[in-house]
Amino acid sequence: MKFEKQPLLATVTPIHPYVQAASYMLVAALCLLALLAGLLPGLLAVCISFLVTRSLTRVPVGRLHGTGRLPPWLAATAVIVAPLAGLALLMLNAKGYSILAVQQYQALLNHLANTILEMRERLPQEIVRHLPEGVGELQELMAAQLRTQASHLASVGRTWLHGLLLAYVGLIVGALLATRRAPAARRPLAAAIASRAVHFIDAFRQIVAAQFWIAAFNASLTAAFLLGALPAFGIVMPYDYALVAMTFVFGLVPIVGNLVVNVVMTLVGVSVSVYVGAACLAFLIGIHKAEYFINARVVGSKTSTGVWELLAVMFAAETLFGVAGLVAAPLYYAYAKKELAAAGLV
Repeated sequence: MKFEKQPLLATVTPIHPYVQAASYMLVAALCLLALLAGLLPGLLAVCISFLVTRSLTRVPVGRLHGTGRLPPWLAATAVIVAPLAGLALLMLNAKGYSILAVQQYQALLNHLANTILEMRERLPQEIVRHLPEGVGELQELMAAQLRTQASHLASVGRTWLHGLLLAYVGLIVGALLATRRAPAARRPLAAAIASRAVHFIDAFRQIVAAQFWIAAFNASLTAAFLLGALPAFGIVMPYDYALVAMTFVFGLVPIVGNLVVNVVMTLVGVSVSVYVGAACLAFLIGIHKAEYFINARVVGSKTSTGVWELLAVMFAAETLFGVAGLVAAPLYYAYAKKELAAAGLV
């Protein structure tokens, strides 16, 4: 589905600088609140729902209402009902549900911890001989950290449920906003905030929506590799379905997400054999080479954000706000650059 830019507000008279400044402060406060109060899933869901609903209203479906387009109310209903239908199907599919279960990832983290501790036994002696003396202590430290994360997963059920509820409320809000008829005239502050919303949605479409398709591409190729190519050679990777799901979810985070998936999949491959680990690493390198081409085609010249900029912003945001900051950083940074460009400052 192609997300196309559509106008969200009509032409308005110039807005007073003080009103513009107030709109910037309000939007900045909203973005900060989303990070501090754990509202980021809802904010992202609003953007996704808004874009999907707007895209559905452009789908040709014959001569409904004389326009040949899907009615807005029907598009909004589809977006609101689809997650509930998907959840019902997921609950009926026991295998699919077990793939996404928290216990699966607890077991995966413990498996990685064991693999790291047994790394010396799995690697060829020619390589082990050249390893530094402190590698053993580093292995134990990494394994202990992974086991700690695995134990923490047991207590995140309520957090995940809260995030899913926020996301669903955000889907409803976004669908309703997308089908709301814009007023003929706006007061100055409302018009300024609407202008901020246009830039924010545009930044979301350019960065996050593009990253969604890249993550889907990575997950599809990973599924073909883990569930098709390796079994054809008689190799069965442990936690294969969990790795495919992890590839998609972590792939939504630019750069850093791919690095995490690379390390995890290579370690799981090494737990089978050194040669399988090498094959996984070679496959992942090939995927990311292809990803550069796709990234250039999907994002293209729409944004001037460089890799070094994203890395710097993401690490700074992760330090200040944790995982939520890491996820929000690309979107917030792209939005800030878009506002600066609109003001003629960059």
